[in-house]
Amino acid sequence: MGVLVFLNGQFLPEAQAVVPVNDRGFLLGDGLFETTRVIHGKPFRFAQHLERLARGAEFLKIKSPFKPRELEKFAARLIAENKMPDAILRLTLTRGPGGRGYTPDGKSKPTIVMTLHPAPPLENPAGWNLITSSFRIPATDPLSPFKTTSKILHVMARAEAGERGADEALLLNTNGEVAETAGGNLFWVRGKTICTGPAAGGGLPGVTRAVVLEICTALGLETSQRAIKPEALRNSAGLFVTQSALGIVPVAAFDGTPVTPSPLVDQIARAYREMLVQF
Repeated sequence: MGVLVFLNGQFLPEAQAVVPVNDRGFLLGDGLFETTRVIHGKPFRFAQHLERLARGAEFLKIKSPFKPRELEKFAARLIAENKMPDAILRLTLTRGPGGRGYTPDGKSKPTIVMTLHPAPPLENPAGWNLITSSFRIPATDPLSPFKTTSKILHVMARAEAGERGADEALLLNTNGEVAETAGGNLFWVRGKTICTGPAAGGGLPGVTRAVVLEICTALGLETSQRAIKPEALRNSAGLFVTQSALGIVPVAAFDGTPVTPSPLVDQIARAYREMLVQF
């Protein structure tokens, strides 16, 4: 039968799980999504992902056809039926099919999809080569707290990184400050302080970002959320990226300059892996 997909309350083979060509998620990027790591058959920090999805849906005025508790049950069944206890789960919610044009007609029936994908190993990933992208994020975007499906900026930034032989791209906001990477949040080490950009800087405040801040508190490490220009990152004692799929990824080079490995990054990465293993 192959991999099963959850689509609007049904579990279907992937080839049969289709959405209409007039779905506004397909036509306009009119929707939201969440991605989380599945460990031992359970989606890690799923409640936080669902809470962000709910806030985004309320902001976009998309009424989810299912409550969070129902989505948790559907996710558990999808994981069990696919026999994929270690995977990446993606949940997508769109406004659903609609007529031509930007204006929502208020009559669309939302589309909701969950899919599973192979997960990378839990071992610490190799250090990334990070470059600063030429693309910019609005510094005061009211959509930045939500993971919308309108990700063309991030797609182009990642493509730009690939063209320049890099693994990931750093996106600045329109004030020239560090916002996020194409697929995650950036942290840097300043002395013994673990720093990241402020939530109001235009980047998405990621769930893994929040977990890392929790870990730092548990380890007794000082944290700081501050605006910074990319030039100042060169004086940091370590850089790393956080994202739900890969967890914590150290940065080995930034704009062609090697980044010195930090024992604090290793300490945080170990704590994160232990948290997953014990989940």
